[in-house]
Amino acid sequence: MGKMILIVEDDANISELVRMYLEKEGYETRIAGDGGEGVDLFRKVKPDLVLLDIMLPVMDGWGVLRTIRQDSTTPVIMLTAKGETNDKVQGLKHGADDYLTKPFEMKELLARIEAVLRRTGADGDKPKARRLTFDKLVIDLDSFELIVDGKRVETPPKEMELLFHLASSPNRVYTRNQLLDEVWGFDYFGDSRTVDVHVKRLREKLEGVSDKWSLKTVWGVGYKFEVL
Repeated sequence: MGKMILIVEDDANISELVRMYLEKEGYETRIAGDGGEGVDLFRKVKPDLVLLDIMLPVMDGWGVLRTIRQDSTTPVIMLTAKGETNDKVQGLKHGADDYLTKPFEMKELLARIEAVLRRTGADGDKPKARRLTFDKLVIDLDSFELIVDGKRVETPPKEMELLFHLASSPNRVYTRNQLLDEVWGFDYFGDSRTVDVHVKRLREKLEGVSDKWSLKTVWGVGYKFEVL
């Protein structure tokens, strides 16, 4: 049985075209015509990925995304007629995994879906490591738990993914653009300070916990998870 994709789109012509193409490629699909129905269907069918329009009746795409991210890390690709940087920034902040501007080619949509499923481990391939352990620190992507000095610390999905990505390659320096590409996966041309904001929030949770590791700024380059 193929992966289940939920299409949340109020334009029936677009949603039907996407549905036909994806089912031809072996995916199962469900369609919601507004944001409220999208949330209900998401909870009911538990899809492997969501294609989510921004301009929706009842509840807009940002509201749907925020609701999904309250208790799920299911991959979400935003679909919109808008191409402004602000939309991409908002998508990053709220935990979208990718962003595609209408009109788009079906082949590009398929490539984005496959890339996001691979990157998030939702394509059936077992990720190499989903739990990392350091002194007084556990980063568990399977349960999306951050354990700091024995206590569970509430952490948004993108902060978890960023920390996991950095800590997976201790002492390796990443540029902001590399992190945007490898963690967020956006074709991103906006303000890379988004990474700085996430690192700042992580530091507030991790500062002073251990002298055996730290989240370091490499001035003029980017960031690394330093292990001593």
